[in-house]
Amino acid sequence: MESKSIQNTDIELLNNITDYNSIRKGAYNIRKNGEGIERKVTENVNIVTKTDVSGIDVYVKENTKFEIIHIPVIITESGLKDLVYNDFHIGKNANVIIIAGCGIHNDHHKDSEHDGIHRFYLEEGAKVKYIEKHYGEGIGDGSKVLNPVTEVYLKEGSNMEMDSSQIKGVDSTIRETKGIVDKNANFVVTEKIMTNGIQTAKTIFDVQLNGENASTHVTSRSVAADKSKQEFISKIYGNSKCFAHSVCDAIIKDEAVVTATPEITAYNVDANLIHEAAIGKIAGEQITKLMTLGLTEKEAEETIINGFLR
Repeated sequence: MESKSIQNTDIELLNNITDYNSIRKGAYNIRKNGEGIERKVTENVNIVTKTDVSGIDVYVKENTKFEIIHIPVIITESGLKDLVYNDFHIGKNANVIIIAGCGIHNDHHKDSEHDGIHRFYLEEGAKVKYIEKHYGEGIGDGSKVLNPVTEVYLKEGSNMEMDSSQIKGVDSTIRETKGIVDKNANFVVTEKIMTNGIQTAKTIFDVQLNGENASTHVTSRSVAADKSKQEFISKIYGNSKCFAHSVCDAIIKDEAVVTATPEITAYNVDANLIHEAAIGKIAGEQITKLMTLGLTEKEAEETIINGFLR
């Protein structure tokens, strides 16, 4: 792939969703404004451009250990709607870290949108840590829209850990995560979301625990401020002897609205499924305690929120 120059704005965006200086140390693919602009493959990781739709296939050889793969996306063009399909084929007993995410810079009046469909196929015994960050900025009144879809297919004994964060500046998002978990496989999801103004965020989890001793742990932590709205939907199906734990924990401020809808369904007598949900404001005594240490009320509140979303 022909390398194209990276601008200062691009570097700033990339640093908000990953560490720009570390990208080139392993395999990577940088996408800007709907097209790939830079790529590197390694002996164990190959990246191939799709021919039927926009996107890439990432192939990790079996027994690959501790390689880091970067696939960031940035958008600096107002009015662009970017749709990409990225598939990850993780070989047997491989162990890798994949760092993704999207940053949008919009200084104009048209909406900019990125819809990323990521599908992970893990062979037996494979392990993946997947880190995804979303970020928006710009002085224009055009919206920054991000709609990520993640599909995870875990074969026997494999493990997927997904850490997803919406940092700030995203006006609208629908986040869908689907998992099909086989025998002795484990799917762990942690998401952190911050909304303010009139931003909206909707999260949908749908996990099928199909194999014996399959398990999932889903944790959503969010802060909704001003007049923003958030919706959390979690659907977990226990189709075998399995374990699931789903947690929605939200801080609400001002005139914001948060809705949590749990749905756990057991189709097997040995399915052990748990859901917890808590929505509330910051406790006054927490703020008071920090103010006695010299913080202002605003600083105390920010400290609590930063710790909550860490």
